[in-house]
Amino acid sequence: MHFSIQSKGRLWLLDNPWIMGILNMTPDSFFERSRQKNIDELLKNAEKMLSQGAHILDIGGYSTRPKANEVSLQEELQRVIPAIEAVRSKFPECLISIDTFRSEVAQKAVECGADIINDISGGSLDEKMFDTVASLQVPYILMHSRGTPQTMSQMCHYENILLEILHFFEQKIKKLRILGVKDIIADVGFGFAKNIDQNFFLLKNLSYFQILQVPLLVGISRKSMIYKTLSISPYEALNGTTALNMFALTQGANILRVHDVKEAKETILLYQKLLES
Repeated sequence: MHFSIQSKGRLWLLDNPWIMGILNMTPDSFFERSRQKNIDELLKNAEKMLSQGAHILDIGGYSTRPKANEVSLQEELQRVIPAIEAVRSKFPECLISIDTFRSEVAQKAVECGADIINDISGGSLDEKMFDTVASLQVPYILMHSRGTPQTMSQMCHYENILLEILHFFEQKIKKLRILGVKDIIADVGFGFAKNIDQNFFLLKNLSYFQILQVPLLVGISRKSMIYKTLSISPYEALNGTTALNMFALTQGANILRVHDVKEAKETILLYQKLLES
């Protein structure tokens, strides 16, 4: 299934799988190598990701790993706004997403150069988020989660996880459409209020969510579902990430959110070769 997204007067076709590169302006993200210590390091890694095939650069200033420390609004703004401005200045043509669940951060980020809003709470942690997205008219990544980063690990009980997450998406997408939001991307939220077995079950049944008829984003890069299953560290989880990203592509993933762009690009090229043959 082919899709397109539009932002700030530009149109892109998602006729092949895309790559979103992770750039964290945080000191406590679970994978240390994704943390950008300063703007110079950020720009260096942004250039590397773009040269390796990233379609989107995802910039965040609030670690959303389980039990992460809370970050004030002002601190989050101080982390992400200079970063977005610097990337937009040096790479004027690239697509930038702001990884935030706060509408005020999303608003300021888009005003200073971001093209996409990536909300891990699906609008659940800020009641103004949906109205903000609608007023900005930019693509919105709608992720399923429960609770907050501090509480989500205790919120993993589902009677029927596929139906409950599908219902979540249907309700949220309906509300967004009524508000006039045109471009919505769905993310089932691996690791967010889901245990390891639930993560694998969701990945195995990812194609179930194609019924939504929106692009599907998969973010499993180096996550605990991989490194805990293999009894290794996040640093050793690239091979497992590649294996599961390939499976995600076979199940309809349209965008892979990753720390390692080169390997994701190779995975996509091999997947496409399989389809061609």
